[in-house]
Amino acid sequence: MLALPGVAAAQDDTLVRADDCRVDPSLCIITHNPSLDEIVVTGAGGLPPENFDRVIGHHSIEEGGNGLGLRLENQLRGEAGLAQFRRSDARSAHPTSQGITLRGLGGNASSRALVLLDGIPQADPFGGWVAWSAFDHVNLRDVVVHRGGGSGVDGAGALAGTINLYSSQALGGGVAVGGGSFGASDAVFSIGENLGDGRVSLDGRWMRGDGFIPIVADDRGAVDRRAPFSQAGLGMRISTPVGRFERIEVSVRGWRDRRDRGTDFSRTAIDGLDASIRYLVDPTPFAGWQASVLGYVQLRELDTGFASVSVDRSSVAPALYQRVPAMGLGARIELRPPSGQDNPLRFGMDWRRVEGSTQESFFFTGTVPGRARVARGSSDTIGFFADWAAERGNILVNISGRLDHWKIAQASRVERNIGGSVRSDERFPARSGWEASARGGVRYDAGEFNLRGAAYTGWRLPTLNELYRPFRVGADATAANEGLRPERLIGGEVGADWFAGDVRVWLTGYWNHLDDAIANVTLGRGPGNFPGVGFVAAGGSYAQRQNVDAIRAQGVEARVSIDLGAVELAASYALTDARVRAAGAARALDGKAPAQVARHFGNLTVKYNEGPAFIALRGRYLGAQNEDDLGLQQLDDAITADLTASFKLFETREGDKKIYFDIRVENMFDALVPAAIGAGGAIERASPRSLWMGLSVNF
Repeated sequence: MLALPGVAAAQDDTLVRADDCRVDPSLCIITHNPSLDEIVVTGAGGLPPENFDRVIGHHSIEEGGNGLGLRLENQLRGEAGLAQFRRSDARSAHPTSQGITLRGLGGNASSRALVLLDGIPQADPFGGWVAWSAFDHVNLRDVVVHRGGGSGVDGAGALAGTINLYSSQALGGGVAVGGGSFGASDAVFSIGENLGDGRVSLDGRWMRGDGFIPIVADDRGAVDRRAPFSQAGLGMRISTPVGRFERIEVSVRGWRDRRDRGTDFSRTAIDGLDASIRYLVDPTPFAGWQASVLGYVQLRELDTGFASVSVDRSSVAPALYQRVPAMGLGARIELRPPSGQDNPLRFGMDWRRVEGSTQESFFFTGTVPGRARVARGSSDTIGFFADWAAERGNILVNISGRLDHWKIAQASRVERNIGGSVRSDERFPARSGWEASARGGVRYDAGEFNLRGAAYTGWRLPTLNELYRPFRVGADATAANEGLRPERLIGGEVGADWFAGDVRVWLTGYWNHLDDAIANVTLGRGPGNFPGVGFVAAGGSYAQRQNVDAIRAQGVEARVSIDLGAVELAASYALTDARVRAAGAARALDGKAPAQVARHFGNLTVKYNEGPAFIALRGRYLGAQNEDDLGLQQLDDAITADLTASFKLFETREGDKKIYFDIRVENMFDALVPAAIGAGGAIERASPRSLWMGLSVNF
């Protein structure tokens, strides 16, 4: 898709213009909300779109009422070609397995797609996974998905694409309460008020549940039980003018997440606090410049336990306790000179620093750990970017690029006997380098028929987790690799769009080549002692994170939508052919599909929106995928169906107060969706059938 300044590409095709903004033009994005069938203008950090910008797409995250029981990560699963490392969501998955990617560039729990909230990177500073429980649909009004890498203005790390989350600061508010299956409860609220010439908004959410048993019934043992969860968040945003043409935006959000994996010794606690300040300059009547200056801080702490379960699942023991404090710091400056609406230019620079440590206790005797390990490190990336677009008649051209300097600072990993001697004390020297990336795209608009194409490059720095932290899953052990090189991608795409009345068709073909792809490479089998992890028991495997030669992915993405008035039909399909290219120690992976990458994905949605009722039925097909890098274990395919219904029970004549009754059924036919294969071949499932019901009031 062709990315333009200030907006993005995904599904629909809605032409909008900046002068449609009726509230604070310096802080608005314009999107199309199909559930309301109208153009919606909501506040968002960043510079406004130019007059000719075209929003090709929209992913609504609120469809009627207040979305009780709705989870952002599950909504994203409906996007063709988008995949999370595990099929389970943030109620039962381990947080470190929740990376996200696009277009077959998976096989790694670290994200290869860049997730941004109002322009701020959201990947965990230490591990690169995404804490989906931190995002609340109450204060999000839109999600826009860029497919393909090289979007220089978004920042480094956009190998597979970019997922942009946009906040809202709408006036009024709402409150919703409800409950669901497995003892689940959900409560949300939001409120927005004018504050002098500015605006303040507050939102929060609390969700809990007793959970389901993750292991399927046929494989369960005495140690298996339900996996409860409890998650909450509270956020505040203030926007206020500080001059005739200047504005300051301050945002603070804190959240907590408690869950476990359905056995003893597997509890997880995550706490986070994010804060940002943004200074915006609107176009002045003299110079005409626009500017945005952003600074942010992210604090994270993960405390988690890992359990060792016997093959027959009759006993469980602690295997590892891990604490991961991490911090992300960043800044961004963006300028847009008065170059005219026919050749908009934006340029600037950004900086991001991540630092953190993993503090681990392991080698248990009973419940008492015998060894401890501490690994810590940090890295910095500073980049310079520019983006230019021009429209000449029916042709639209977009070129963007960036140049980044990265530095991995000196790091360490120390292992010792608790209360005794030091077993190892490793120091890793600092290293640095330069990386360039670019994207160029063109689109020919012939009215009902469009042709488009793009070519791009991108790169990703290894996470601190990949560099310095060995880990174990059951009997399997994986060593870290402090010498990992950055991943580098080159790719391209061509596509066509056809619009005929109420029918719209999008078709895209793509090709990606990811050099030095980071993968967990199996190097041996237990029993035995192996470097970086120690003893591996019989039946276990030994692996190390390594740069394999490449991952090559090619595929087709298609989407069709038909608007029949009160009824809307939409279908999407993604065909992905991804293969690893590897030699040397990793040659066993050569020609195999990356782990956790499905070849087929399909989605069919039927929406009804008439009068007081909104009903949506979604069916999804998830293709089979490899569980491990060697393809020795496979997660079967699955078909699921979800139902969402919202009924407006009351609305004032002025339309300023509304009451909804909401129903949501997930996996309504209780399909088995395999999410992982554990000790002894035990299958872990994603969420079974669950029901949510509740009331919401908007005012």
